Amino acid sequence: MAVVIRLQRKGKPHQPYYRVVAIEKARAASGKPVEVLGTYNPRETTAGKKVVLKKDRYEHWLKIGARPSETVATLVKSASKSAAAK
Repeated sequence: MAVVIRLQRKGKPHQPYYRVVAIEKARAASGKPVEVLGTYNPRETTAGKKVVLKKDRYEHWLKIGARPSETVATLVKSASKSAAAK
């Protein structure tokens, strides 16, 4: 079972809201995830609230071999920078 960490789109048209999920690679974009790791709200104005992530669970999935998508990796990196700047 190859697991990837990627975004899963939710929300209304023109009001995107994403979940950061651990999901099997072969599943469809709207398929049932193995675990929901956090959320990403691109419409949020506060930088600290744009990405909400369960860091311990994210790191757990990385340790057991899950690969994050490029977008998720970028979001996590920027979220950690904004948290460190506080």
